[in-house]
Amino acid sequence: MSEFVHVVVSDGTQDAGLAMLLLSRPPTNAMTRQVYREIAAAAAELGRRDDVAVVILFGGHEIFSAGDDMPELRTLTPAEADTAARVRREAIDAVAAIPKPTVAAITGYALGAGLTLALAADWRVSGDNVKFGATEILAGLIPGGGGMARLTQVAGPSRAKELVFSGRFFDAEEALTLGLIDDMVAPDDVYDAAAQWARRFLDGPAYALAAAKAGINDVLELAPDERLAAESRRYVEVFAAGHGAGQHRTGDGR
Repeated sequence: MSEFVHVVVSDGTQDAGLAMLLLSRPPTNAMTRQVYREIAAAAAELGRRDDVAVVILFGGHEIFSAGDDMPELRTLTPAEADTAARVRREAIDAVAAIPKPTVAAITGYALGAGLTLALAADWRVSGDNVKFGATEILAGLIPGGGGMARLTQVAGPSRAKELVFSGRFFDAEEALTLGLIDDMVAPDDVYDAAAQWARRFLDGPAYALAAAKAGINDVLELAPDERLAAESRRYVEVFAAGHGAGQHRTGDGR
């Protein structure tokens, strides 16, 4: 049973299919090896549940995550640190691979690995008072879990280097300018704004959404020839699934 990460699925008729991956490790949602393992397990559960269509990543109304638990990291041997890095990467990758639309609802702080986790979502909404930062350098470390790659993909190499080299905090307005978040709202409206985005996909074709997400992710992860082969395969599979369900449409959507 999970101690710090919970799967919450709406049982209401209006939001049927809306689920939440909830981090709950007060006061800062600092992430340990156990938390990462629980995140990976929750992501796998959300991916396979037929009653889940869209997922909100949420750390509560106070803080998304301040990143890795530094007191724990300082106790690790090199071998244990290698294991911790692997567990972190597996958790972030599991979130990114959830075959459903995902949105991070960001409150308070998204620092270090917390920022990396937010970047694993498909879309991000933040309170206008949130502080962000790729802060690992301040502890003599570098972002893990694919954090530097995700940051570079969104912000570009020069901006990513400046943020990682300095470890500085930056506000939600700068995060919006850099493309690290997609919407900025009042602090009390963060979850509602995330839910509003998510509701657009509750009745969408689940198989096609999953294939589209995987195909877009492939652009960043696969070589061109592999990407094109995967895209062709998914197109045929989605076509067959829709045709079998009586959902075949013409190219203009009719």
